[in-house]
Amino acid sequence: MAQNTNAKNLFSHEKATFVVVDEASETQKIDNFLLKILKNVPKSHIYKILRSGEVRVNKKRIDTSYRLKIDDQVRIPPIAIETERAPHAIEPKQQQTAWLETNVIYEDDALLAINKPSGYAVHGGSGLNFGVIELIRHARPKAKFLELVHRIDRETSGILLIAKKRSALVNMHDMMRHNRIEKKYIMMVEGEWIEPKKTVELMLKKTFTQGGERRVNVTNDEDDSQNQMSKTIFYLKKSLGPYSLLEAKLITGRTHQLRVQLAHLGFPILGDDKYGDFALNKALQKKGLKRMFLHAFSMKMKHPLTEELLELKASLPRELDAFLSQQTI
Repeated sequence: MAQNTNAKNLFSHEKATFVVVDEASETQKIDNFLLKILKNVPKSHIYKILRSGEVRVNKKRIDTSYRLKIDDQVRIPPIAIETERAPHAIEPKQQQTAWLETNVIYEDDALLAINKPSGYAVHGGSGLNFGVIELIRHARPKAKFLELVHRIDRETSGILLIAKKRSALVNMHDMMRHNRIEKKYIMMVEGEWIEPKKTVELMLKKTFTQGGERRVNVTNDEDDSQNQMSKTIFYLKKSLGPYSLLEAKLITGRTHQLRVQLAHLGFPILGDDKYGDFALNKALQKKGLKRMFLHAFSMKMKHPLTEELLELKASLPRELDAFLSQQTI
């Protein structure tokens, strides 16, 4: 495809799309939610579709003050807006086939599990910013149902689940609420972690910057119903001098949980551009670590429909494995 920085790109949904709200978007106002996922759509157009009632939550009209609740179903109407194409934009058709072929971990009629690379948002914000779910839908145009079961941060790699049937989605959300899905992460942190096993419980508070970017902080305010308790069990895997390799078992699944807990304890994750050691991150980039060292490597659960035990594994990405090897020489 010829590169043309002056070319127009048509951002469009040919038909309405539906997004199921998870913990990452819980309590967010509907207008900020839409502004985030429809990044190249003019703000005036977003408020127009809100005022006209084209955006629905659980099949009902809402106003701009509505705050999302977990499991809300948001209907986003068909949109066609011309936007400037960014330089060197990559069309989804050029990405999707190779991306899926090399990243599918498990698939059957009800469930798709992929090893999401770092740098991929689970949801795209425009026709130039395709997320994982848009790529999969574009690659599987005949699929009647494809919805994210959960989210992981753009900077985090690892196992991501997509439901191929609504019954599977409902059952997996129920399993998540009742802590029946075991999730494990591996991360490298700054500092010398000593304890072989440590259980961490901290109250977390969500905030949003003026630009709508999400931030999470540790708080002592247990009376605010919006605040949520987070719990993780950390295991020391290897001491690496100035760094430590840890494994984490999530007991709760709060937004940015591992990143905020570790930063609060004084052990920020290497490469974390929100809660990490920014000076160290800059130095590490010169040593080859150009991303956050956080990877969702294991998930264990019963199949949402057959109840067969599933044990999913996602190997450590090459760039993280290469950096780890440098530390163990």
